[in-house]
Amino acid sequence: MQQIQLRLSPEEASSDAIIRKYAARHLRMSIDEISSIQIRRRSVDARQRNIFINLGVDVYGPGEKPQEDDFSDLVYGDVSSAPEAVVVGAGPCGLFAALRLVELGVRPIVVERGEEVMSRRRTLSQIHKTGLVDAESNYSYGEGGAGAFSDGKLYTRSKKRGSVEKVLRLFCKYGADPKILIDAHPHIGTDKLPKIIKQIREQIISSGGEVHFNTRMDRLLIEHGRVCGIETSTGKCLHGPVLLATGHSARDVYEHLHAESVLLEAKPIAVGVRLEHPQSLIDQIRYHNPMGRGQYLPPAEYVYKAQVEGRGVYSFCMCPGGFVVPASTAPEQTVVNGMSPANRGSKWANSGMVVELHPQDIARTDIAVDDPHSPLALMHWCEHFERKSYEAAERSLRAPAQRLTDFVASRPSSSLPSTSYNIGLTSSNLCEWMPDYITTRLREGFRAFDRMTPGFMTEEAQLIGVESRTSAPVRIPRDTESYQHLTLEGLYPAGEGAGYAGGIVSAAIDGENAATALAATLLG
Repeated sequence: MQQIQLRLSPEEASSDAIIRKYAARHLRMSIDEISSIQIRRRSVDARQRNIFINLGVDVYGPGEKPQEDDFSDLVYGDVSSAPEAVVVGAGPCGLFAALRLVELGVRPIVVERGEEVMSRRRTLSQIHKTGLVDAESNYSYGEGGAGAFSDGKLYTRSKKRGSVEKVLRLFCKYGADPKILIDAHPHIGTDKLPKIIKQIREQIISSGGEVHFNTRMDRLLIEHGRVCGIETSTGKCLHGPVLLATGHSARDVYEHLHAESVLLEAKPIAVGVRLEHPQSLIDQIRYHNPMGRGQYLPPAEYVYKAQVEGRGVYSFCMCPGGFVVPASTAPEQTVVNGMSPANRGSKWANSGMVVELHPQDIARTDIAVDDPHSPLALMHWCEHFERKSYEAAERSLRAPAQRLTDFVASRPSSSLPSTSYNIGLTSSNLCEWMPDYITTRLREGFRAFDRMTPGFMTEEAQLIGVESRTSAPVRIPRDTESYQHLTLEGLYPAGEGAGYAGGIVSAAIDGENAATALAATLLG
């Protein structure tokens, strides 16, 4: 077997026969000498006018063939009689932490405040029909966490923290398309993730673990400076070391920890809007072709970033062929996020467009908080920001929106384009109620992005408010080696909610690492 790199046109890369022909030419051998080929890496290079597909290919000679991955190394035994640990949260961090605990011989008891993932789908559809949010089960709370209905992108830069390949292989073991092991920017799709999440849960249970839904952690059980369990909303107490994987939106958890004098830190976040374009327009400007992507290219993605007045302005969680969805977790707040199905087949593209906000910056905005020096100050700032969005949308889950060109020109929009946000939009001059700190930087960022790719700034695009859940506004400090809280033994803060991850894969890796540290302490 030999590994080679090929650089082909999109049409050539779509044909196994042509890939085989180029592989033979590259290796100076006849096509008949190649018994099989296997693509192990694929990426789109759209930096120049001519688009190329970069392929990493394994070429097998006579009598050789690829070895099929049967995931036989990913085995989970029976832990029904093993020492127990409590995992709070069934998002990617909590689920992968639970799997790792099983792998290491610890019995996980997983508690999740929201519903199991299939029931959660029905609850989400009711949000769109009624405009009402269930404060315990929504786009952020419930089995699978925010990632389950937030596009399912698996790209991460956290490759030094743990095995990205293991996380991707686990997704494949439980039903994901193996192409996620090949694509440079792997994506499962929000329509495919629920079945995979369900399979992971069933593995935890079949190995002897427990998973409890509609069960919120109300408080930590602390004795002599050590966490020994939790008390739940059902009145039941669960005992054992606690791996806290509650996600970036569980604000009541931060409030409880702060009230218990648990050490917390404010951390930088990024806030802004969702920007929605026609996908066909993004295809045209990213692929440098007025005809769009054609037959052989996927819906185009983009990544933009700029520095404006000392703070980053950048795109976040870009969803090609996707939808804008309501991400509120409580009444009287309007928050949006983006997601894409597996085929990325809608006619819209959307992305968060956000500005860095540091703890010291909130004094420069017109949104006041009671105690700007509190570790919860940025969280409280976001709550006010989301309430302003709710007021601008006429006190409903309709989202405030403005054409991109009107926003940059500081004028109201007399009409709005069609949208994927099916609850509906309300035309709003965002500059009138969003802080100048945010709007002035967004304007300059959009001008910079249009210089990078002319055509980006168009009246066909619109801003939809607000994007405020890019990451946790709080960090729960922990020891870098033991993963335990610095001042409370038995507490293992992990994932996005602890301020140590930013996406499905990085959260899963962080959950695995925290579980490894917990098991080492628990089992001695």
